[in-house]
Amino acid sequence: MKPIPTILASLALSLISVSAAGKPNFLFIIVDDQSPFDLKAYDPNSILDTPNIDRIAREGLVFDGAHQQGSWSGAVCTCSRTMIMTGRTLWHIPRGGGRKGKGQEKKAQDFVPQGIEGSTFPVVFNNAGYETVRTCKQGNSYETANKQFQIRNDATKRGGTAESGSEWHGDQVMNYLSDREKQEAKKPFLIYYGFSHPHDVRDGTPELLAKYGAANHTDKGTLPAANPKQPPLPANWLEKHPFSNSHSNVRDEVAVSGVWNKRDERTIRNELGREFACSENIDIQIGRVLDKLEETGELENTYVIYTSDHGMAIGRHGLQGKQNLYEHTFRVPYIVMGPGVRKGRAAGNIYLLDTLATLCDLAGIPAPGTNEGESFKSVLTGKKQAVRDTLYGAYAGGAKPGMRCVKNGDWKLIKYDDAGEGVHETQLFNLAENPDEFLPEHQKENPMLTDLAENPEHAAKLAEMEVLLKSEMGRLNDPYPLWDQKK
Repeated sequence: MKPIPTILASLALSLISVSAAGKPNFLFIIVDDQSPFDLKAYDPNSILDTPNIDRIAREGLVFDGAHQQGSWSGAVCTCSRTMIMTGRTLWHIPRGGGRKGKGQEKKAQDFVPQGIEGSTFPVVFNNAGYETVRTCKQGNSYETANKQFQIRNDATKRGGTAESGSEWHGDQVMNYLSDREKQEAKKPFLIYYGFSHPHDVRDGTPELLAKYGAANHTDKGTLPAANPKQPPLPANWLEKHPFSNSHSNVRDEVAVSGVWNKRDERTIRNELGREFACSENIDIQIGRVLDKLEETGELENTYVIYTSDHGMAIGRHGLQGKQNLYEHTFRVPYIVMGPGVRKGRAAGNIYLLDTLATLCDLAGIPAPGTNEGESFKSVLTGKKQAVRDTLYGAYAGGAKPGMRCVKNGDWKLIKYDDAGEGVHETQLFNLAENPDEFLPEHQKENPMLTDLAENPEHAAKLAEMEVLLKSEMGRLNDPYPLWDQKK
């Protein structure tokens, strides 16, 4: 006869199996630093080859209004990934590395619940009987949550070989799926499939670098070679941003190897080629996993989500990094396929932090009480086109307050406040007419293809958006009022 503890343990496992029976699987794919406009799903003219991401888009739903809410750190990924893991808004998440902030930031931390670590992404799914698996870059994230995945293989892999690049992350998931194939009784899985690319250093594999005409340029004193295979310049490329945007000296803007502070055509096209090489390699690794899931018959019961922790500039608006609130950086790619997901496109108007609530909804398990996100299951199934009307964004990693934006309908307002640099700027865009957010410096003839903040014809809309931004900042406990909000 088996000992009582063994019997109880077996009973507990069987109860978990029963409670988890019929639950869907989740493959959550997140890349590091990618504008949605790199992908054919968002820009049909893109030369980036991603057949597996294209498949997810073709067989699922593409979100045209997915966003990251912002950052209080130059490491935008830290805030973004913490919001994903907790399902909480920007000013309601714990500071990374145990830091509590100071002054107004410390007051914002009063909105972080005690014991939040017990309500994070992996814990919720562990408790629901899932097997939780993770591979991703190391650092700039929310370690308290990361370490609670049952199977974890994290390392930063930004090289151009199988061992030093994205293939390593692919191998971790493939190893798990191979081991799983041998199991008779299988729990549903939640796989957090993270990559270290296309974040710099963008050292692609030699064959993919050659495909996109790119070289790993390391000499500050010279320009990289021009090559017709390189991606074209983005439509909203500039050689310099027209004003200091509150953190123009951040590492991503001045110290990326191969770019530094250069924004000339040869430098930017070469860097985009390097990025495309890294992104195609990621797509190859995604394909390996999709093929394996299809081979084992598990893909049809698996939700596949493809996204990035935030967007990226790389020459757009004369910027290089992710420390801005233009659409190429405020928006993220977000594509979902799976059981019951309709095919096509939807605005969605979602934040990355909505992921936890949505996956819980799809799994039929309650979201934690600490969650602040909105489930967008209704968008996936076609009952709604969007879950909210208004979207707020913040960047306060440099000067405070820094940058703020608000979107509603076709309109977007961005404000910049850096008293030290004497910068107090306001921008107003009609995104239906001007989706690239062209500035006067782009010299477009169409009067709508520019910043409209100074145009008296749009003064009423500007005033409306100013009120809306202040309202959102108050609702979300933003601790830093802007220069013209202190009345």
